[in-house]
Amino acid sequence: MHYWPLIRLLPRETHFKFVSLAPIAAIFSVILVLGCFVSFGVQGLNLGVDFRGGTALEVKTPGPAPLAAIRSDLAQMGVKDAQIQPFGDTRSVMIRFERVTGVEPAQAVTTVKARLSHDFQGIQYISEDAVGAAVSGELFRGGLIALVVAIGLMLLYIWFRFQLQFGMGAVIALAHDIILTMGMLSVFHIEFSLPSIAALLTVIGYSMNEKVISFDRLRENLRKYKKMPLADVINLSENERLSRTMITGATALLALSGMLFLGGPTIFPVIIAMVFGIFVGTYSSIYVALPVILIWGVNRNDAAPEKQVAARP
Repeated sequence: MHYWPLIRLLPRETHFKFVSLAPIAAIFSVILVLGCFVSFGVQGLNLGVDFRGGTALEVKTPGPAPLAAIRSDLAQMGVKDAQIQPFGDTRSVMIRFERVTGVEPAQAVTTVKARLSHDFQGIQYISEDAVGAAVSGELFRGGLIALVVAIGLMLLYIWFRFQLQFGMGAVIALAHDIILTMGMLSVFHIEFSLPSIAALLTVIGYSMNEKVISFDRLRENLRKYKKMPLADVINLSENERLSRTMITGATALLALSGMLFLGGPTIFPVIIAMVFGIFVGTYSSIYVALPVILIWGVNRNDAAPEKQVAARP
């Protein structure tokens, strides 16, 4: 069987002392989390039209929609924070915007329609919806509630499958991941919209998958090595799964890299949140979730030790 040659560069066995770096990682994480909260307080999140309110126009062009030309046209006329997203067939486009520079809000839609009709002959307006401040506020609160509910369900799942301390470690790590990802969006003033909520939920799923695999290997080794110190068992478990973690993370990043660099500005906020979340989720599995378990301790009497079958002479 032939393997991809670069996989052979990964070491078969590693002996990193992950636990010894946990205090430094804890200080690093605390500084990052505090920095995120400072950014939230100083400049907040760059909320998109979904959360600020605005207008959504559904249009259909005679031929394939010239997305770049529509985006350029709106920018020239002073439309702020416009989102141009294709959907359905190649001719349908959803245009979302909040305001137009120098134009009264009541006249903004009429101005945009007039400009598009002049520059793109044959364009049709299918629907027009206004998102008020109250509705956008409800959407924002609903998105945050969805994140909290997702984390709470993860706690119940890990508690049921492993132990309570495993669940608490996972929840603290997930909260760490969400805060840092949202903080990154805040620091770099990247737009935060409904698709960003979907990206954060995806980050939660990926991060939880990493933690379940880490916990499963840790539980298996706790059964095998009942007299080994917990810190040594954690180091052993993480070294055993390190190559798999690197391959999984690299595969996910390769799948996202094309959309990150070639997908355009419309999906950039979503993809950059997912890419950042992969790094943070992998880091927190080792240096947030497992240190919580190390501090709390584990009950090794929950499962009987595995029976060792002696080899026949």
